Amino acid sequence: MVLKMSRAKAYASDFLAFVNASPTPYHVVDNAKKLLLNAGFLELKERDSWSGKVEKGKKYFLTRNGSSIIAFAVGNEWKRGNGIAIVGAHTDSPSLRMKPVSKKSSDGYLQVGVELYGGGLWHTWFDRDLSVAGRVYISDNGNLVPRLIKVNKPILRIPTLAIHLDREANTKFEFNKESQLFPIAGLAEEILNKADTSEKATVEDDEEEDSFQPLPPMNERHQPKVIALLAEAAGVPVSAVRDFELILYDTQPSTFGGMSDEFIFSQRLDNQMSSYCAIRGLIDSLEGDDVLEGDPVIRMISCFDHEEIGSESAQGARSSLLPAVVKRLSGLSAIPSVDAEEEATGAGRFYDETAIKSFLISADMAHAVHPNYSGKYESTHRPQINKGPVIKINANQRYSTNSPGILLVEEVAKISKTPLQLFVVRNDSPCGSTIGPALASLLGTRTLDLGNPQLSMHSIRETGGSADVEHACSLFAAYFSHYATIEKKIFVD
Repeated sequence: MVLKMSRAKAYASDFLAFVNASPTPYHVVDNAKKLLLNAGFLELKERDSWSGKVEKGKKYFLTRNGSSIIAFAVGNEWKRGNGIAIVGAHTDSPSLRMKPVSKKSSDGYLQVGVELYGGGLWHTWFDRDLSVAGRVYISDNGNLVPRLIKVNKPILRIPTLAIHLDREANTKFEFNKESQLFPIAGLAEEILNKADTSEKATVEDDEEEDSFQPLPPMNERHQPKVIALLAEAAGVPVSAVRDFELILYDTQPSTFGGMSDEFIFSQRLDNQMSSYCAIRGLIDSLEGDDVLEGDPVIRMISCFDHEEIGSESAQGARSSLLPAVVKRLSGLSAIPSVDAEEEATGAGRFYDETAIKSFLISADMAHAVHPNYSGKYESTHRPQINKGPVIKINANQRYSTNSPGILLVEEVAKISKTPLQLFVVRNDSPCGSTIGPALASLLGTRTLDLGNPQLSMHSIRETGGSADVEHACSLFAAYFSHYATIEKKIFVD
């Protein structure tokens, strides 16, 4: 399929830049903040009072843990207890993460201990050029502050065993996830035979510290050269590195693929494509003068960490994050002079009313039909790449879609001229889930699950459609712009 519109190619190119700059959930949120700030959004802090800070006709965002983000725009006709149009997604992807004590060596190789995060296709991580990125805590004038880093070169690799030593590798590739998934980081001989200033600096700096150390020094827990690379990436001395949360990533950039650029070959499509499209859809819906004039709702996106491991964390979809924000907004009159005591009372009084008038699109990637495994798909539900977002349905509520939601999204798609597809799993196949059911039960808000189709979900390299980025962005922008009008026309108890 040749991309017919330069608009579709532009959306896909922007997404590629976003995903290439976002190897971790922390980077997803940081890059989302940049997009929102550039679009005129103002930052709020959860720990602050919002009294007098949230106004009609203005745009805001807040973060939690640096890995989850909520952004919203308040309609000029917003009133307490009105509804909220929400698109939810998640910032995390299956990955390998460095262990708290990662220093390992074997047979002359320096190695790094890693822990599995989520349900990845781990065999796809072998023989890839890997590096690390994440959040590093540093000492800064007596304070401990986070700094995002990305080491921009391959430093790690998980080598496969030669076929000569495992004749069954092509028919039955098995490995032990604890003992045979350690990346190599270098040769021990190099450290032994060559002065390593980074290691010396680490040891010397540790000796200058207070003699009591609750935990072993960093250079004992991790390879000194890894610490040196992190310090260099953070722009600080080795001694300033106090702790870190590092994620391995493939250094091969995401790119267009296929003979006509119809594909996107990428890491982390699940679920950075949905996160990007949600953010971009919200921003696009606010372009132009006075677009919030006459709008009685709040337009909101919520992108959570930890979906891949069940969402049960302080910043996951099952946390207090979204309910707390909805509760605070439901009681706000959006007038700067509102009385703080009255506002606090209103938060509880109008929360239930807002929740029942709201709607959530749970945006998470969907399974495209695989040409080599077509028997794995239900015969009449076979989503195709570049044919639009997929509405996901499951009778056992692994997805939260029902008829009122389908009709609402269908009406939005008519306005945006976005093609839609339907998907259910085979009765003899397991079904994944999303943040949709968790938030539907937590909030009591009507919910629908959808996502763009892709191949190789949870692989280190996934395949999606380049036209589908624009499809989802356009659908979300129309949803935000027309929710207040369409929602009134669909009756449900």
